[in-house]
Amino acid sequence: MGLLETRTSLRRRLGALAMGAFLLGGLLGAAPPGAPPDPPPPGARVEPSGAAVVPVRITGPAERRFNIIVMGDGYTAAELPAFRSDLGRHLNVLWSIEPFASYREYINVWAVEAVSRESGVDCDPALDSPRRDTALHMGFWGGCSASAPRRALTVDGTAASALAALVPGATAANRQIVALANSSTYGGTGGTYATASGSNALSPLITPHELGHTLGRLQDEYDYYERGVPGGTYQGAEPSSAHHTVLTEDQMRRQRAKWWRWLGEPSESGGVIGRHEGGLYHTKGVWRPSRHSFMKTLGYAFDQVGREVLTARIAERVDLVQGHTPTDAPVGPDRVLWVDTLHPGGQELDVVWRVNGGRPLPTANARSLDLRRLALPPGRHRVTATVSDPTPFVRDPALRASVLTRAVSWTVATAVTTPRARARAVFTTHTATDAPVGASSIVYADTTHPEGSVPAVRWFLDGRELANPGNDRDLDLRTVPTGPGTHRLTARVAGTDAELRWTVDATPAPVRYELSPPSRTAYAPGEPPSYTYDGPFTLRLTAADDQPGHVVSQFRVNGDGWQTYYGWPTDASAPFLFTPSGTVIDGLVHGKLGTSRAVPWDDATPDYGKHTIEYRTIDAAGNVSPAQSFAVTLVPPRPGRG
Repeated sequence: MGLLETRTSLRRRLGALAMGAFLLGGLLGAAPPGAPPDPPPPGARVEPSGAAVVPVRITGPAERRFNIIVMGDGYTAAELPAFRSDLGRHLNVLWSIEPFASYREYINVWAVEAVSRESGVDCDPALDSPRRDTALHMGFWGGCSASAPRRALTVDGTAASALAALVPGATAANRQIVALANSSTYGGTGGTYATASGSNALSPLITPHELGHTLGRLQDEYDYYERGVPGGTYQGAEPSSAHHTVLTEDQMRRQRAKWWRWLGEPSESGGVIGRHEGGLYHTKGVWRPSRHSFMKTLGYAFDQVGREVLTARIAERVDLVQGHTPTDAPVGPDRVLWVDTLHPGGQELDVVWRVNGGRPLPTANARSLDLRRLALPPGRHRVTATVSDPTPFVRDPALRASVLTRAVSWTVATAVTTPRARARAVFTTHTATDAPVGASSIVYADTTHPEGSVPAVRWFLDGRELANPGNDRDLDLRTVPTGPGTHRLTARVAGTDAELRWTVDATPAPVRYELSPPSRTAYAPGEPPSYTYDGPFTLRLTAADDQPGHVVSQFRVNGDGWQTYYGWPTDASAPFLFTPSGTVIDGLVHGKLGTSRAVPWDDATPDYGKHTIEYRTIDAAGNVSPAQSFAVTLVPPRPGRG
């Protein structure tokens, strides 16, 4: 697959560059009383200094979210539709990859549309290519330096920061700047700012890889620095990188070091998590967790080690508790305490209530606690709500206790009486209603918080009320048999006319495959089709959906890791080419049938015999289609041929 290499020395020398692009988003609702003002709705534009700030997908106030600010360079006014198209494609590919798929509700996406006077960027594709008059002065070759790799795509950090400052509420502490170049040349870099080319076949896969660098501080797992040249033997000490080691598996277990908690498990990117040689630009002497994770080969998943790091980095940039009953003065035993939490897409957060450090109260994960039900004895008491994320993506207890846990405490004084204020129960923040939600989504709807009552949220699917015990602010659609097609989901605040409605898209996007003509085709009852080839063949996946948004197609061979289908590295419209030994393009190997091969020195021995190829889609609502398959038998060429 396409790989993007940068080196620590190069990063230092190039300074404020960017290791790729990543784009995220979520949902919008009214803020609770006392919250910062809502950001403008998606599609609204403000135009300071000639640049248009466009909310792309907003999950909540910028002050409370991780804000991805995407800006294009080298797009003229007439080419802004191309920038928006590139942005949408990059986003939907990112949403198909964990942990971003599960945590996109934590993140806002903003586009800053800056118009360039000329189309394209500097030194694209060669050092003697023209310099362009653009808004962000982006350029390949590290900004047109003969000593930098061609793929090092840099941006003017001062200009990028000035445009990012136009986004209200986003600061250096809660934002990530991403710059997309109007180019089909493969490239990107990373550091303070992330960059990627906008329209290369592999561009949407460069962005998650670079997010691994910029957000996760993950290192490259390449076993080379210069493409086509093996990287030699690592001679250093134990790397500081979370996903590189010189330790054996036994040493990792005994020392409880590196990825010892994940050893022996099937890797999310294919194969088994263990000790795979090569990484940090060295071919020998250093090991990585998986054969091909995203930091090694574009298009595969992040393995569990990288996914755990990225999950923690995302959690560091937000607060699990988005609001709560004020804690600055004692409260009376005659009121309701509450916390508003974030709402990840993979699971509900856990909320545990305790009095004076005792056992958890039987609150069934509710976000509110009615103190009147506790019959507290006279005096002062400490009530604590502990919010935690039970995600299976994180096993490190230190991370769980820090970035995945948040506690709020109140002093309850039985002598205090709470003054009653008239407060109407209405919805506040909620899952966005302007786009369909998928059949596996967790939909949420928060409400205001009257001092003396707990507004109940009731859920209805196609008019039928749904059972939703415990935390009624979240509804996990995975527990609801929806059936195919589209459905109407409704949330209501009991006893009021407050109502929210969503469209549930319960039908995954269909996909069809097209192969080059085989030498033989066989069909058997109850079996997938079987095709025979004695040489190269092509695979094209074509997906369509009845809902808006880019559909991601994926395939895998013989149960290995799922790969995002991108066409072909040199042409996104061309089909994927399978060959017995793979095709070398710019020092990397693509399309070896059977055991994957990433670099020319990997084993090129053809895997003749029968192979199973599966394929599926992930649509804009997050629906994953059931995997379908066909078989391919690769036969050796007859004597005298090849």
